[in-house]
Amino acid sequence: MNIVATPAAPDLAPQAITYGSSAIVALQSGAALPSQFLTFMLADEQYAVGILHIKEIIEYGSLATVPMMPPCVRGVINLRGAVVPVLDLSARFGRAPSVIGKRSCIVIVEVAGGEDEDKQVLGMLVDAVNAVVEIAAGDIEPAPSFGTRIRPDFIAGIGKYNGKFVILLDIEHVLSSEEIIELTRGSVSTHLS
Repeated sequence: MNIVATPAAPDLAPQAITYGSSAIVALQSGAALPSQFLTFMLADEQYAVGILHIKEIIEYGSLATVPMMPPCVRGVINLRGAVVPVLDLSARFGRAPSVIGKRSCIVIVEVAGGEDEDKQVLGMLVDAVNAVVEIAAGDIEPAPSFGTRIRPDFIAGIGKYNGKFVILLDIEHVLSSEEIIELTRGSVSTHLS
């Protein structure tokens, strides 16, 4: 999806800025694109999520495993009386499950629920949290259509920060409750056959 930002000077060509579906919603509502992102590591790659989705970051603790869940659902935690599912982002991206280390933590995020559901709170298991950074809209490039190690629909864009590239995740797609439910159904039917 392309969003065209036309500069004030009429003799300059318009610049196309692509930034996932959230950019269209933001521009239609008159809001600015998110500029602050929480960066974190999965293995040796740096990723980022818009700060507006982040509720909190907690230390990795014991998880209660849930039988017959897909590999990306690591378990559930008790977060002040609420049961919160924790997804292993590495496994969600089709890689080996994360190895728990000293810097492993759970990023608690809020995403849109299903069709008739309110917002949903989920945990993302990551290898390490780096920092909150500012990335200007001009430093965000469209997601490449090939050559990435994760599904293209999971990527909102590629941000440039301090001379390095950061993969900006479209967290609504990565943590899609409908898709996780379908994965769960597939996992249950595999166990039953």
